[in-house]
Amino acid sequence: MIAGAALLAVAVAGCAGRPTGNLVVVSASAPGACAVDMMVATTRSDSPVAPGVMFNGERAHGLAFADIVVSIPPDETRKIGDVQWPAAIPGDPAHDFVTLRADRLDLDQAKAAFDQRLRTGPTRHVLLFVHGYNTRFEEAVYRFAQITHDSGARVVPVLFTWPSRGKLFDYVYDRESATYSRDGLEAVLQALAKDPNVESISILAHSMGNFVAVEALRQMAIRDRKLSPKIKDIMLAAPDLDFDVFRREIAEIEDSDKDPPVTLFVSQDDYALLASRHLAGDEPRLGAIDPKAEPYRSELEKARVNVIDLSKVQSDDELNHGKFATSEVVRAIGQRLAGGQTLTDAKPTLGERLGGVAQGAADTLGKAATLAISAPAAIVDPNTRDTLSDQAGSLGRSAVDVVKSPAAAVSQ
Repeated sequence: MIAGAALLAVAVAGCAGRPTGNLVVVSASAPGACAVDMMVATTRSDSPVAPGVMFNGERAHGLAFADIVVSIPPDETRKIGDVQWPAAIPGDPAHDFVTLRADRLDLDQAKAAFDQRLRTGPTRHVLLFVHGYNTRFEEAVYRFAQITHDSGARVVPVLFTWPSRGKLFDYVYDRESATYSRDGLEAVLQALAKDPNVESISILAHSMGNFVAVEALRQMAIRDRKLSPKIKDIMLAAPDLDFDVFRREIAEIEDSDKDPPVTLFVSQDDYALLASRHLAGDEPRLGAIDPKAEPYRSELEKARVNVIDLSKVQSDDELNHGKFATSEVVRAIGQRLAGGQTLTDAKPTLGERLGGVAQGAADTLGKAATLAISAPAAIVDPNTRDTLSDQAGSLGRSAVDVVKSPAAAVSQ
């Protein structure tokens, strides 16, 4: 019952329809708008029939690639930290996120386009993002464009998107798709590491995307007996990952002082991860542990994992699954990446920065940045929204209360 209530709370948290078809290309941007040009690698199946979708939530037999440019409206016309979804396709570039280019590429074309970008651009530092559960292709594209733009980091954005169906109740399918995609992500990481035009790589994963990322990094470390020195940061935000599994995998990844720093963002009041815990047989999820409690403290210290505890950070997100996006951490990460520095050499440290946030300091991205990384988990797809709205009408906010007070719930 608790797990069901948690899922219902996720449903109640989202009251709007899902965006779809947003990758229809417009001819021009607007004065003052900014463009984010990203390379995309995906294990999703092609979706040639549906206009503006490109890739769906089914599994492909291999990797596919795309070159996508997203126009972000002028900052004075938008709320920083949010994605301005068009009310109608294709949208108004003066006020909405719109797509300026969306080209499917084969492998050779992808390599040529990517290397051209590195040779002519202002930086050769790659930021690779892996999204989480319940995320459609166009959502992953627009969210990552927003993250890249609002962080202010000078990076070459690379999105790895795996076949999530973008449906609330397809958790098991998404989980298996994450497993299915680890070889694809490793192939992308290997290609980036071997590319002489790439100077450094930072990896940012959220929620279930952490499973894909950690699995791929583990395989890479075993295959090459180490990780590439080009990998400078591994950032794991609210990971939906079994702690015992992580402990075994991190042992393969972090076995010397030369390995890249791993930064873990946790929050003990992450109710989305509470639902995941019950689905996983009551096994603790890595993103919701208390890093000061044993055996977590000793194991994380032994693995040299840098932990940022966001439990005291306030959030407008009912499920507290998006604290990473609402906190000062996002801005701090952008500043460190912009300077080509790792998180662990920041002065003042992230821990010191978060002390101020916990006392109520607001970050420049604003609380609306909750949507930047975790919002897809809080939106109900059209096939289930009508049914859930009837349930929500009778349960209302009590569903969230049940999740927050599991001891008071009656299990069946």
